[in-house]
Amino acid sequence: MAIARGPGTEILRSSLFEDCDDTETKLIFGVQHHIYTVLCITAFCDTLNAVTDFFVIRFRGYDAMAGTTAQDNTLLKLNMVVNDAFVWGTKFSFNGHEPTDFAGPLDDAAKQDAIADQGSSVAQFLFVTATAAADVFEVSCSYIDQNNA
Repeated sequence: MAIARGPGTEILRSSLFEDCDDTETKLIFGVQHHIYTVLCITAFCDTLNAVTDFFVIRFRGYDAMAGTTAQDNTLLKLNMVVNDAFVWGTKFSFNGHEPTDFAGPLDDAAKQDAIADQGSSVAQFLFVTATAAADVFEVSCSYIDQNNA
């Protein structure tokens, strides 16, 4: 059965990623007028280049403090050991696209509405990285995709 993806739909999605390293692994690509609610991200540490290496969850999007596009925000930076697993179970949401640019900070309802309206052509996304190319993490992500187009 095909999944309905049209305006007004809400879909539970999941994705699996093997051998994540220091290259950005995008977990969710933002689509304009979509809202994503992340339910769970799991990470398993398969190999580390060094015991001081990190697993990092980041979000690239609009900085409402400075009014700046395509900024990386670190949500989690975790030093794991080999054969260790981590589960991020704290739900959070983000918009698929950035707002039409405004001068920061977010300090009135018009700017707040601009964020919700997702008027720019710049996608936001969630991604993971590690410290080194020799680090290996297995990652899964489950989320709700609300299409408000």
